[in-house]
Amino acid sequence: MLNWLLIIAITGDFAVPYLLATFYKGYSHNLMVMSSLGNPNSPVRFFYNTWLIILGILLIFSSAIIFSKYWLISKPLTIATVVLILIFAIGAGILSGIFSVNQSKEIITVSSKIHGVGAVVGFMAMLFVPLFLAILSYKNNNNLEGMIFSISFIFAFVFFTFFIMADKPQFQSTFIKNEGLWQRLSLLLMYFPLGYIAVENLIHLMHIK
Repeated sequence: MLNWLLIIAITGDFAVPYLLATFYKGYSHNLMVMSSLGNPNSPVRFFYNTWLIILGILLIFSSAIIFSKYWLISKPLTIATVVLILIFAIGAGILSGIFSVNQSKEIITVSSKIHGVGAVVGFMAMLFVPLFLAILSYKNNNNLEGMIFSISFIFAFVFFTFFIMADKPQFQSTFIKNEGLWQRLSLLLMYFPLGYIAVENLIHLMHIK
């Protein structure tokens, strides 16, 4: 059950924005971050902000699969990994859903400040989840899994760096300006190890049956 909740959370975090964007005229997946769908002027703000809250709840519950897989390998690392996931779930999920961002970054409100802090802290925490999972996999003598998760972390770090650089004036005439693209790619690589574990668990359960 928890594995399916995690898969729903991961796939939904890409599918929901993609579907909602079709009702938001002028929205660009490449140039605009996903949270723009929840700004006060967005026609789909209620649906997207509600999804963020649901996402956070799904991640909180499904993070328990990390305990079941790695608890006996390293308790401190397992706890740290789950804490990072919870920070993302609460900051970039629940808080970001309750407190929406504004359409323009120049317009600053209490809500947008809370959203900004929650999202930034959440993404920074989630960025290191693949690294921690890679270390846990190596400690479990699963070198292939460790290598896959390490590669996920490296690419997530690169794309996240581009994401941070994207709104800087000096990059507006370069490919780096695609803020929405870098956000999605970095998030995909952050999620990948979690999705890998969920699918692996489901395959294992099928073989047991």
